[in-house]
Amino acid sequence: MNAQQLGAKHSSPQSPVPSPGVLIRQSIAAFVLMLAAALTAWALVPTHKLVDQWGKLDLETSIPKEFGDWVMDTRSYGGVVNPQQAEALNKIYSQTLSRTYINRRTGEYVMLSIAYGEDQRDGMQLHYPEICYPAQGFQLKSRNKGVLSLPQGLIPIRRLETYAGQRFEPVTYWTMIGEHATLGGTDKKLLEMRYSLAGDIPDGLLFRVSSINRDSAAGFALQDAFLSAIVAHIAPETRPRFAGIH
Repeated sequence: MNAQQLGAKHSSPQSPVPSPGVLIRQSIAAFVLMLAAALTAWALVPTHKLVDQWGKLDLETSIPKEFGDWVMDTRSYGGVVNPQQAEALNKIYSQTLSRTYINRRTGEYVMLSIAYGEDQRDGMQLHYPEICYPAQGFQLKSRNKGVLSLPQGLIPIRRLETYAGQRFEPVTYWTMIGEHATLGGTDKKLLEMRYSLAGDIPDGLLFRVSSINRDSAAGFALQDAFLSAIVAHIAPETRPRFAGIH
């Protein structure tokens, strides 16, 4: 066997070249698949803002200034820690509310902060106290989950112990996605996916209270009493959007 025959024997067989008709059909099939994928992705993008269906929230009028033993203190007391700097607030939140309340019977103070956004998709996320407190000079001593039990229902909450120098500030908060209370993480992502698959863009808010108290247990007990009173006095038609309960 000569070299030419040996080379021919070991050469790979040539693949048949598709005919022009086959190439055209393959190109059309690929285009159809790409178009279907694009249409599916477009269809899954939510376009309906729930705030347009439910109506806009007005924090200033929805949250009572006086209820039970509590009344809004018009003086500057303690200083409410802001969720973020002003420029960041304007990008993320539609409205913010910061108030200090005093108990007329005991003289104790509780600080309230609510940050509300009409669009709670990934690009417009609430800023959690675990982020904004350290950003403003506080140390985070502890971070725990809990449940706030109210006559109207249960609210999942998070408790923080924070301090800055001699200022000890226990914090209680929860977040809302639409009408569901959540503490973030996987639960929040599942809620967002549920709304997205329905074509809806949920609104959301962060509801936070704090008080200045070196005794965190006493501070949390005071906050629970305050929250029980204020949630009860939010109008029933908007209460689900603030606390996830009726």
